[in-house]
Amino acid sequence: MVRTATVIFILLALSAFPAASAENNTTTTVITVDSTNLRFSPSSVTINETESVRFFWDGQLLPHNAVEENGVFDSGDTENNEDYQFVFIKGINGTFSYYCEPHRILGMVGTITVNPITVVNETNETTVEPTPMEEDEESFIPFLQLPIVLTCILLAAIRTRVNEN
Repeated sequence: MVRTATVIFILLALSAFPAASAENNTTTTVITVDSTNLRFSPSSVTINETESVRFFWDGQLLPHNAVEENGVFDSGDTENNEDYQFVFIKGINGTFSYYCEPHRILGMVGTITVNPITVVNETNETTVEPTPMEEDEESFIPFLQLPIVLTCILLAAIRTRVNEN
C-alpha cells in the first residue's frame, strides 16, 4: 500500500512540471546598439518565426530605443546597460523595418526579415502554413505546479501517518 502511494506521488509530482518543447527553445539573434556610429549592428537580420531578436545596449551615453514602423514592437525608453527582446511568434512573419526614434534622421535604422515556419504534411510535401497574427498567450499550467506538488506531499504524509497508527 505504501509502495503504491509512493509511486502515485512520484508520478503526480513529475506530471506537474511542464515538458520541454521546441517552442520553448527559441533562437535569439543579438543586435547591438552602436552609440559611436549611431547604427544597429547588424542592421539587417533574417530569422524564422518563433525566434527572437534582442537589442543590446552596452553603457551607451546617448538615449536609444528600437521601434518597429507599424508598432509590432517598441522597446520604450531604455536605460544604459539594458536590453530588449522580442519574440516573433508563429504568424508574425515578413519584413519589419525598425529605427531609433532620436537618431532615425541620422540613419539609425534596420530591418528584420522573419521567414514563416514550413510544415511537412503527411504526403511529405513542404508547405508554408499561413497563419493570422496572434497574441502570445501565457499558459496557466505552470502556476498549478506548486499546489499539485504540495497536495501530493500532504497526501503522502497523511497516508504514512495513518499507516503508522
